[in-house]
Amino acid sequence: MKKLSGKSAVQEAKCSFCLFCIGGFLYNIIEVLWRGYSHWTMFFVGGACFNLIGRIHTLCRKGLFQRCTLCALAVTAVEFVSGCLFNLKMKLNVWDYSGMFFNIKGQVCLLYSVLWGFLSLIAAPVYTRCRTRLTDPRPKTPQLRVIAGGKAEEAGWMEMAE
Repeated sequence: MKKLSGKSAVQEAKCSFCLFCIGGFLYNIIEVLWRGYSHWTMFFVGGACFNLIGRIHTLCRKGLFQRCTLCALAVTAVEFVSGCLFNLKMKLNVWDYSGMFFNIKGQVCLLYSVLWGFLSLIAAPVYTRCRTRLTDPRPKTPQLRVIAGGKAEEAGWMEMAE
């Protein structure tokens, strides 16, 4: 079985699937907070976007502005394709940006593209944290050390031996 960054392809697929589900869930929460409701299709859009944002910020060695711009473009592309599928072809009417400035077929608009670039600043560390938690099999516990006067203070995190 082919290894991907020290992990098997099966482990990598499981991790990506879990990240996809986390992203889908978070995207639905964001939508409910932003506009008061969501749609089941947004789970799939959110999962794809979360993985794209995480991978762009992880693999791209460009500056922060370039990474955020790439994320905005990637999310806009996913939203355009999914909008054409869900809204135009399947007639689900999930969203309509036709009244927004600089929109394309009512499926994407400049404002939300820019907002997704900024939101990637939050999504990227969440992705990294989730990925680390999913791939690190050893639980971590706080390491305490005794200092003068018999008081204990937290010295950081120590990996537990199995």
